[in-house]
Amino acid sequence: MPVLIRSTKFNQLVQIRQKLAVRIIEFKSTCRSLSTSETEADIERITRIINDHPFPDHPLHPTLSNQISAAVLSTTFVENVLGRLFATHSNGLKAFEFFIFSLNHAEFCPSSDAFEKTLHILTRMRYFGKAWELMEEIQRTHPSLLTLKSMSIMLSRIAKFQSFEDTIEAFERMESSIFVGKKFGTDEFNVLLRAFCTQRQMKEARSIVNKLHSRFLPNTKTMNILLLGFKESGDITAVELFYHEMVKRGFKPNNVTYNIRIDAYCKKGCLRDGLRLFEEMERVDCLPSLETITTLIHGAGIARNAIKAKELFDEISFRNLQPDTEAYNAYMSALIRSRDIKSAAGLMGVMEEKGISHNNVTYHTLFTGLMRSQGMEGVCELYHEMIKRGFVPMTRTVAMLMKFFCINSRLDLALDFWKYLIKRGCCPHSHALDLLVTGLCSRGRVQEAFECSKQMLERGRNVSEAVFRMLERYLLQVGEVDKLKELDQMIKRLQTVLPPTRGHAVGIPALPVVR
Repeated sequence: MPVLIRSTKFNQLVQIRQKLAVRIIEFKSTCRSLSTSETEADIERITRIINDHPFPDHPLHPTLSNQISAAVLSTTFVENVLGRLFATHSNGLKAFEFFIFSLNHAEFCPSSDAFEKTLHILTRMRYFGKAWELMEEIQRTHPSLLTLKSMSIMLSRIAKFQSFEDTIEAFERMESSIFVGKKFGTDEFNVLLRAFCTQRQMKEARSIVNKLHSRFLPNTKTMNILLLGFKESGDITAVELFYHEMVKRGFKPNNVTYNIRIDAYCKKGCLRDGLRLFEEMERVDCLPSLETITTLIHGAGIARNAIKAKELFDEISFRNLQPDTEAYNAYMSALIRSRDIKSAAGLMGVMEEKGISHNNVTYHTLFTGLMRSQGMEGVCELYHEMIKRGFVPMTRTVAMLMKFFCINSRLDLALDFWKYLIKRGCCPHSHALDLLVTGLCSRGRVQEAFECSKQMLERGRNVSEAVFRMLERYLLQVGEVDKLKELDQMIKRLQTVLPPTRGHAVGIPALPVVR
C-alpha cells in the first residue's frame, strides 16, 4: 500500500512538472511573440519617422537620438529598417545618416548586410560621392564588412549610370584604396564582368576579358556570367554559340549553365528546347534544381500550356523538393496566361495554408490577371484584401494600380492608396506621383495634386519636370502663385543636395504676374 501511495504521488509530481514545463514554454512563446510584435512596431515607426522627416531643412540625427533607444538598436533592427527604407524609396542621404548614427553607438554591432543595404540605397539615387565616403569609412573602421557583394553593388550602379572608363577606374580604386591588403583574383574579376553583363553591355564585357584575361584566370563562373549577359541581351543564337565555345575551351557546364540556357529558350517561348535541355541535364548527371523547374513552369506559361505547367509543378514534389513562393508565382502566372483566373486566385489560399508567404510578384501577377478578366470589381477585392493584410507593394505594382485607378475614374481609390503608402512610411516613386497628379489635375482637383507633390518633396524626393509644369499651368490658372512659389523653393532647396538627374524639375527662373 505505501508503495502504491508513493507511486501515485510520483505520478502526480510528474504531471505537475509536465504542466509547469508546458506553461513555461507557452510563456516563453508569448514573450517571443510580444517581443517580435514590439520590434516590428518599432521598425515601422522609425521607418516612418525617417521618411517623414523634413529634408534637407533639418538634420535627422537629433530626431534619431530622441526616438531610438540603445536597447532597440540591434543588428537585426538596423538591417530591417534599412530594408524598409530601400523598399520605400527613401532618400539615400537619410538612410546614410541613419546608418552612421547606428555606427556611432558602441552597443551596435554593424553587419555586412546593413552596410550593403545603405550602399545600395545611395547608389540607386546616384549619390556616388557619399557611397565612396561610406566605403572609405568602413575600410577604416570595419574592414571585415567589405564583401564581394558590396563591390558588386557599387560597380553595377557605376556601369549603369556612368562610363566604361569610370567603371574600370572604380575597380582599380577599390583594389588600391578600399580592399587594402587583399590580392584581387578571379572572384573580383567576375564581379567586374558581371557589372557589365547585367547591364547587357556585352561589347564592354568582351573588352574587359581581352584586357584582363592574362591577369585573371577565367573559371566556369566567368563563363556563366558571360553566358548570362548574352541571355539578358535576348540573343539565343549568341547564347548557344558562346556555350559551344565554352565547352570547346574545356569548361564543364554545371547546373547554372543549364539554367541560363533553359531560361533563354523559355523567355522566347521555345518550351520544347527548354525541356530538351532539362532531359539532357539528367543524362549528364547534372541534377535539375527547384530553380530549373520554376524556370520551365514560367516557360510553359509563356507558351500558354497550363497542362504542362501543372505537370512541372507536380514534378517538384515528385523530386522531393519543396515548392517556394517563386514556384507558386510561376504556376500562378501560367494559369493566368491560360485565362484560368479562378484557379490562379485559389493558389493564394493554398500558399497561405502551407505557410508560404505572398510577395510582390504574387500580388502583381494576380492584379494583372484580374485587370484583364474581371475589371474593377476583381481588382478592388484583391486591393482591399492587400490593404487589410498591411502589405506594401513595390514600385512596379504601385504604378500599375495607380494607373488602373486613374484611367478608370476611381481617383478616390488612387488618393486613398497614396495616403496608405504615406501612412506606412513610404515615399512613393515619382512615376506613381506623375499618374496621380495627371488624374487629379485633369479633373480640377489641383489642391490635392499640390499636397501630394509637396509630400513627395518634403520626404527628400524630387518631382518630375512633367509634374511641375502641369502644376505650374493649373496653379496659375486658379491664381495660386504662392503655392507655385512654395513648390519652386522646395525643389531648389532639394537640388542643393540631390545628385544631378535627368528629368527632374529645374525650378522656375521667374514667375509671371497673375492679375
